[in-house]
Amino acid sequence: MSAEQNPTHRTPEAEPRPVRLTAAAALAGLEGLALVVAGVWILVLGITGSPDDREQAVTGGVTLIVLALLPLLAARGLLLRRSWSRGPAVITQIMALPVAYNLLQADSMAIPCGIALAAVSVVALVLLVNPATTRALGIRGPGNAPNQK
Repeated sequence: MSAEQNPTHRTPEAEPRPVRLTAAAALAGLEGLALVVAGVWILVLGITGSPDDREQAVTGGVTLIVLALLPLLAARGLLLRRSWSRGPAVITQIMALPVAYNLLQADSMAIPCGIALAAVSVVALVLLVNPATTRALGIRGPGNAPNQK
């Protein structure tokens, strides 16, 4: 009996979204939103203020806004249970860890930001590699691919 004929067979999309997957999407979305806010803030200060180098401030702001696309798209993909979305989400978390480390090395208000970023990144990585998340996204590990005929 095929999966279409078997009413007890449930595809990953038919099951409710695991809380871990929703939490991972929320954290990725939060990181993307933080990048947008920081980018807009730097951009506005670069245009309206008197930075040392206006061009560098504008470039930095635009760069942060563009970088925000990766976690925002990953968050949307995770919520929609797209298997491709886990890769960009994991990459975002891995890229955030060195940034958190650099923030922790500062002697300023950046230290609490570094702690928060490190915590969010580690928690998101744990959520993204969780078996429930992997199953919900329909990702199969090595040796678990369906038989090809």
